[in-house]
Amino acid sequence: MITEAITNIAVKILDTTGYWGAGALMALESMVAPVPSEAVMPFVGFQVADQKWNRYLAIGATSLGSTVGSLASYCMGYFGGKPVVLMLGKYLLLNRRDLERTERFFQQRKGVLTLFLSRFIPVVRHFISIPAGIGKMPLGPFLVVTFVGATLWNTFLLVCGMKLRENWTVVQKYSHQVDIFVVVFVVAGIGWFIRHRLKDKAKPVSEAT
Repeated sequence: MITEAITNIAVKILDTTGYWGAGALMALESMVAPVPSEAVMPFVGFQVADQKWNRYLAIGATSLGSTVGSLASYCMGYFGGKPVVLMLGKYLLLNRRDLERTERFFQQRKGVLTLFLSRFIPVVRHFISIPAGIGKMPLGPFLVVTFVGATLWNTFLLVCGMKLRENWTVVQKYSHQVDIFVVVFVVAGIGWFIRHRLKDKAKPVSEAT
């Protein structure tokens, strides 16, 4: 069962690294590294459902990690501006076009509410801290809104993981159907990623600005 194998690997990694590992993964997610929260937090929920981890410590560690990662992105934008962000971001596979879309999104709706809502929007939530830094948003409100938004999102995904674990026998019952879905999802995701990157390279820089 492919799903079972993926689950075992993810749970083993979290068993080995503990709260620190989960927090570090969420920090990377907030630093535009290709580590989606949807691939981390549900398995943190598994740990809680299996009574290996404390729910509140898990939420605290991952939300702190998200905030630290967001702060690092904010500082890159605040102190270095876009040139430094692009220079350092290439090591995290930063997507320039997605960053520029997020910049425009933030500039058009600049404010604390925009930052908060962005924590729940795919793609935008990975980049929003950078234009907040470039735009010199006050640090205090930035940290508060980032922590609250990250906590709500991480808690939602953690609870989803707990519910999935509690109904794991149902998943196993339909293992073949689940495996097909996982394979199709992964292949489609890889195909989209490759197409997206090739499209980025094919477009002149002037079109992305």
